[in-house]
Amino acid sequence: MHINNILVVGSGAMGSQIGLVASLAGYATTIHDIAAEPLAAAREQIASRLDSSVAKGRLSRPDADAALARLSFTTSLEEGAAGADLVIEAATERLDVKRAIFAALDAAAQPHAILATNSSTLGSSKVAGSTSRPGKVCNMHFFNPALVMKCVEVVRHPGTSQETLDTVMELARRLGKAPVLINHEIPGFVANRLMGAIRDEALRLYAEGIATFEDIDTAAKTALGHPMGPFELMDLVGLDVSYLIRQATFAETGDPADLPHPALTEMYERGDYGRKTGKGWYRYGEAATAVK
Repeated sequence: MHINNILVVGSGAMGSQIGLVASLAGYATTIHDIAAEPLAAAREQIASRLDSSVAKGRLSRPDADAALARLSFTTSLEEGAAGADLVIEAATERLDVKRAIFAALDAAAQPHAILATNSSTLGSSKVAGSTSRPGKVCNMHFFNPALVMKCVEVVRHPGTSQETLDTVMELARRLGKAPVLINHEIPGFVANRLMGAIRDEALRLYAEGIATFEDIDTAAKTALGHPMGPFELMDLVGLDVSYLIRQATFAETGDPADLPHPALTEMYERGDYGRKTGKGWYRYGEAATAVK
C-alpha cells in the first residue's frame, strides 16, 4: 500500500513534531486538534523550528518553505481523516479518549486507511475493537523529541495484518527513522521497559540516599555514555507523562511494583512536570539547575 497523505491527531509536542517529520519527508500532512488555539501555537512553533534550521544551515529556505506548505491544520477530525492514507493518533494517554478518537476515525477515514496510535503504553488491541478495521490498526510509537530520535516502535496486536505492518515499517524508513518491530503487546513495549528499569533503579538509589540525583545523572552520562541522565530525561519527557505511564502499566498488570515511585507521585501532585512547567528535578530558565 502506498502512503501519500498523513493525518496526525494531536498538536502537542509529539503530534506537532511527528507532523513536521512527515512533511519534511515529502508527505502532505494534516495536524488536527479540537481547538484552534493549540493548532495556531503548533504552527508557530513549527515555523520557528524551520526558520532555525535554515539559520543554522541545516535546511535550505526553499525546502523549509515547501515543508511548511505541505502542512495543513484543522479542528475537524472528519475533514482531516477524509483524505488520509494513514492516521497517527498522538492524543493523551487515556484509553477512553483514544477509543472515542478511533471510533470517529473509523467512520470518517477511507476503508484503505491505516489507523496507528503513538501510545507508548497502550497496545493497539485496546482501540482496534472501536473500529471495523482491526487488521489496519497498530502502534507506531515515536520517541521524544520526534524530530531527533530515530527509533519508531511498530507494535502488532493479534489481528494486525502483515500488509499493515509492512506499510508502516516502510513508512518509518521513508521518514528517516529506524523501525523496530514488536511482535507481542507488552506494557511499555521495548525501549520504555529498558529506560524504565534504569529510571526505577535511579529513583531507588536516590530515595535510599546513595547519591544525589545530580550525581546519578553524572554517572549515567560519564560512565554509561548516555546523552542524558535518568532524572534529566524524566524532566524532558515530562514527569506527568512518566507518572501516567506507570499508572497505565499498573492498570494493565495489577502489580503494585508497577505503581509510580512515591517521589514521582509527589512531584506529579505538585504540578512539577519538568521542562514544560519550568521545574521538575531541575529548575529551567537560561540554564538548568538542581531544585533545592
